[in-house]
Amino acid sequence: MRPVSRGRLHTTFEFGDLQVTSLRDGYVDMSPTLLRDEKGDVLDELPGAVPLVDGSLRLSVNAFLVTGPTGSVLVDTGASNALGSTTGSLLDALDEAGIDRASITDVAITHNHGDHVNGLIAPNGSESFPALERVWIGESDASVFAGRLAPVRERAVPITGEVAVNKHVTALPTPGHTHGHTVYEATSSTGRLLIWGDTVHVPSLQFTEPNVSWGFDGDEAQARAARNALLERLTRPGHFVAGAHLDSPGVGRVTRHGNGYALEYVAPSIA
Repeated sequence: MRPVSRGRLHTTFEFGDLQVTSLRDGYVDMSPTLLRDEKGDVLDELPGAVPLVDGSLRLSVNAFLVTGPTGSVLVDTGASNALGSTTGSLLDALDEAGIDRASITDVAITHNHGDHVNGLIAPNGSESFPALERVWIGESDASVFAGRLAPVRERAVPITGEVAVNKHVTALPTPGHTHGHTVYEATSSTGRLLIWGDTVHVPSLQFTEPNVSWGFDGDEAQARAARNALLERLTRPGHFVAGAHLDSPGVGRVTRHGNGYALEYVAPSIA
């Protein structure tokens, strides 16, 4: 996994016979009271290693384009204009990376929350990806295609189990955060990249303490189990992770560390 291009809103990596582009949609500020212990209670004390900005947790919002010999898949789409002025930069990120959005035919959504799916529709109300053919999403989350997202409803491909999106990308259901939460594994000639949505929200805490959950998890126990299973999977040789809320560009390696795990980014963060 080697960075080959970088800008304010994107980082492109060479990954064997694949190319992976991290696209920065922006950031959201969230309350630290969303971090919960194993009983579902707000954490008594936030560790000093967790940075706050004006008392809030600042979460990057990232999407990832995986391009291979047989085509490309965009995983998540950011928030468009649905969550305020700190998000909605996905289309600018694609432009900066030199990617024609008209070339994107397949979008894979990790789950139905607005900062992952609303970018299917541009701020002006048009479709962000004019050649879109398929939107892959967990079956239990597919009801999101109403209202502003109704124009793409007929192209939704509901995911009910492990399924190949294309030759290089496979959908893996990981319910917990939402019933339809799904991660996508990209397999290249040199390794595997697991692209997740809301498996980890606060990387400075939830790798070392993976049992800390998030207040918006639909089922905290199930989400916790999914996170631990995915983190353990990522310790295998040749495995990398890309995360929607990891510090942009949000691509790294996972190792065991004490009773938890550690994340090592493969490229410096974009401020």
